[in-house]
Amino acid sequence: MARSSGVKNETSAQELPTISDKDTMTIEDSPVQQLPTISDQDTVTIEDSPESVEDVQDIDDILNSLKSLLSTLEKLQKVRLEVGDIKPLIGRMLDGELVAGDELEQLKAGVSSLSRLVRAYNDHQAALAKAQPARNLLDQVLKERKAN
Repeated sequence: MARSSGVKNETSAQELPTISDKDTMTIEDSPVQQLPTISDQDTVTIEDSPESVEDVQDIDDILNSLKSLLSTLEKLQKVRLEVGDIKPLIGRMLDGELVAGDELEQLKAGVSSLSRLVRAYNDHQAALAKAQPARNLLDQVLKERKAN
């Protein structure tokens, strides 16, 4: 059989707090501050710093222009290899010399590829002009890198 310690944990009615009608609070009486209401006219706009957005767009444009320049350079080199060294053959043809055999075939292929070469050259020049702002960005980045 378990023994009790003899200590009673009973609380008398006199020790408990009492709640009266005047102690009750309503929400309006509470010490919590009322929050302002938001109407349709109250709008909050969050603006990014325009400089940072423009800078990111500028950097993206610059990097895209570098990629474009690289692509046009590869195309130009490929067309140059296809055309080959036909300048001496064109010079001979313009001088009125007769060209026969392999030289004639090389001249035909070279002349037909000249339009592609001119187009590739023009595309490369345009891409080169568009990529010039990259030079300033690279200078700035490399200077900051050296400073750190």
